[in-house]
Amino acid sequence: MDLNRTDFGSDFQWGVSTAAFQIEGAHDADGKGLSIWDVFTDSRSIKGGHHARIACDFYNCHERDLELIKQLGIPNFRFSLSWPRIFPSGKRPVNLRGIAFYDRLIDNLLEQGIEPWVTLYHWDLPQLLEAKGGWTNRDVVEWFSDYAAICARHFGDRVPNWMVMNEPSVFTGAGYFLGIHAPGKRGLPNFLKAMHHATLATSAAGRVLRSETKSANIGTTISCTHIEPKSALMRDIAAAKRVDTLLNRSFLEPLLGMGYPMDDLPVLRKLLPLLSAGDEQKMAFDFDFIGLQCYTREIVRHSIFTPYLKAAIVPASKRKVSFTEMGWEVFPESIYHLLTQFSTYRNMPKIIVTENGAAFRDVVSDGKVADTARQSYLKEHLRQLHRAKSEGVKVDGYFVWTLTDNFEWAEGYNARFGLVHVDFETQKRTIKDSGKWYSAFLKGDASL
Repeated sequence: MDLNRTDFGSDFQWGVSTAAFQIEGAHDADGKGLSIWDVFTDSRSIKGGHHARIACDFYNCHERDLELIKQLGIPNFRFSLSWPRIFPSGKRPVNLRGIAFYDRLIDNLLEQGIEPWVTLYHWDLPQLLEAKGGWTNRDVVEWFSDYAAICARHFGDRVPNWMVMNEPSVFTGAGYFLGIHAPGKRGLPNFLKAMHHATLATSAAGRVLRSETKSANIGTTISCTHIEPKSALMRDIAAAKRVDTLLNRSFLEPLLGMGYPMDDLPVLRKLLPLLSAGDEQKMAFDFDFIGLQCYTREIVRHSIFTPYLKAAIVPASKRKVSFTEMGWEVFPESIYHLLTQFSTYRNMPKIIVTENGAAFRDVVSDGKVADTARQSYLKEHLRQLHRAKSEGVKVDGYFVWTLTDNFEWAEGYNARFGLVHVDFETQKRTIKDSGKWYSAFLKGDASL
């Protein structure tokens, strides 16, 4: 059965998502301070030695990309604010030139008839705060709350939709445990401190936004991965449950007032010395929506050699399945399973899929990019989203990751997720076939 945009409902939100560090460039322009990612990329920790000093040059040329969004008929644009662009030192004083940039961006979006969706934090912690411990320092809750208040006061009159955090499990796990993302720290103690403080900061900033923007639609985003055991053996099933608890539950359940799922992941009991009186209540906040960010499925097996989890991922490349340039399995049913799983929480608010997309090896030929694999990926995931919605799951939106190819963190410019191809030498934009299809679908001229 063909599905059209109207089959998702008239109030379903359609959009694209981006992040400041990945697109803005202008890394030291107009008073911006250094972020942990500016420093991390300078350490040559990125594939190909890539950096984001220019990236997509969105800071200087955002009008061009907003015109593309308008041309494609995409009604909602998710972007993040750069903390060090607004607070160069991480704390006051405010950089008014940074505020002025986001004023221009928001005003231009509204002039184009595009609704802004703002993310407060998409991984670019000010370096001067990292020098004080960053997310491992409990003071970060206060620093982040003050930053949230300034953003709400300056932009809340024109921004109706807010997201507090982007994927805290990723920036704490990859940045403070594995060391493969900024700031490059390693070890369980760093991770647990960062985890707890990020959770406290998420709910604290939610309360700030609620206080400063009375009618705003407030949410936060969670990185989610559908988990399945490698076999029916009890040890694989138990390993999969531990991985699911870490990836899909540990950052969500405290926000829902359930505390950390320590019984299902015993290593989380090491958080207990970090908890102060009243923390469980402070971690909870009544969000208007939760942003689910889903890309793939992981198959998990028992592994006696893996500390803490006793579990290991079986790579897609070893399972004879289709996978993307990131090595992620193409498994559209994952979004259905995750939406269904999340909907079982008694106090779960509505869900918006705030990121979903795929990186493939795109080639410009005769001025076109025939990315049929990405087009198929998006269609099949949307069919699975509709399946969940038709079964009663409260999913009210879908945002593609991402508008343009960009700086993809540790992958540099090697992984292209965009609906629009970017030549990073010339900054030329070329709408891919997937972008043309998404546009036609939103305009009612194409179906799934």
